[in-house]
Amino acid sequence: MSLQTKLVHAGRKKRYTQGAVNSVIQRASSLVFDSIEAKKEAMENRTKGALFYGRRGTLTHFALQDAMVEIEGGAGCYLYPCGAAAIANAILAFVKTGDHILVSEASYEPTQEFCEHILKDFGVETDYFSPLIGRYITNHIKPNTKVVFLESPSSITMELHDVPAIVKAIRKVNPEIVIMMDNTWSAGVLFKALDHDVDISIQAGTKYLIGHSDAMLGTAVANQRCWDQLRERSYLMGQMCDADTAYMAARGLRTLAVRLKQHHESSLKVANWLANHPKVATVNHPALASCKGHEFFKRDFSGASGLFSFVLKDHLSDVQLSDFLDNMTHFSMAYSWGGFESLILANQPEDLAKIRPVSGIDFTGTLIRLHIGLEDPDDLIADLAAGLDRIKLHKNKVNALQSLV
Repeated sequence: MSLQTKLVHAGRKKRYTQGAVNSVIQRASSLVFDSIEAKKEAMENRTKGALFYGRRGTLTHFALQDAMVEIEGGAGCYLYPCGAAAIANAILAFVKTGDHILVSEASYEPTQEFCEHILKDFGVETDYFSPLIGRYITNHIKPNTKVVFLESPSSITMELHDVPAIVKAIRKVNPEIVIMMDNTWSAGVLFKALDHDVDISIQAGTKYLIGHSDAMLGTAVANQRCWDQLRERSYLMGQMCDADTAYMAARGLRTLAVRLKQHHESSLKVANWLANHPKVATVNHPALASCKGHEFFKRDFSGASGLFSFVLKDHLSDVQLSDFLDNMTHFSMAYSWGGFESLILANQPEDLAKIRPVSGIDFTGTLIRLHIGLEDPDDLIADLAAGLDRIKLHKNKVNALQSLV
């Protein structure tokens, strides 16, 4: 079955739809048993889709979980209230005091903050590695290494891992290490993490699964080896999401393929335009050769999403940055991404250097991160062109004033 067809039909068993097209929304804390025998049966099958207690899930949750397993592969899917919760609880499910984990230095900043504050206080040591490390990751594995955490493409700077090489090297040294990956950029479908022997594929379903920037969700799809431990420990830590959000995510799956196709086409058009702009030093779009690890994108990914970044030749002043960002017509300034709308944020290289503890930063210009939404890409290009012209105009005014001094 093709991905597009699978996304339309996954998780739509009659038990979940009860005669409707979509799954039912079943909001429940207590689920009633008709007899002692029914309660006993529910208890025995509470991890296999039986209605037992609201925190274990309702038909709405089971529909989404089944769909995610069908789409990403694996043995099961756990649902969390947001992506950060999925990351934190997936790691916590497999570590204890005295353990060591390895994390890509270019991972999502809250992932690093979780490691530096929560895990550190729990006595779990974190070391970081370059996203381009490949098979040499084995140089950093210790006898007490329990988890390796990947994110590809990397957050903000968009480097890509050689995931097969990393996984193969880790398995050769210690096959018991749990390999996790933040797979949000690919929506879990452009890169099939579990097909590459990653143990747990994590997403901020807030992004492409929900698709409309109006709900928050985290998902973690695990293989058979890790599923029971991930499920039970996440349950014990009180992790769950509400039925309405699960429903919205399942509904979002039905249009995911066509949305990703448009994000792919539009982001490439904008990225190629930026690559030829005189004020742009480089474009970090995985589908372009200028992006570090582009060869791994060509080999391992089936397409691109809408998130990428570019670096300006100049380091913008606060005034220049305000002139550029504050007057956009179609791009909004906001955290997150993956919705139908286009977003823009800026990062100065000195700030990024603080969260790149191994490799540092090899550029001096201001970095701009874009999410290309579903608007006409020509309108987005015009918006960016006007913004870049505002930087030029401001710089010319400053130069003129300085010449008069």
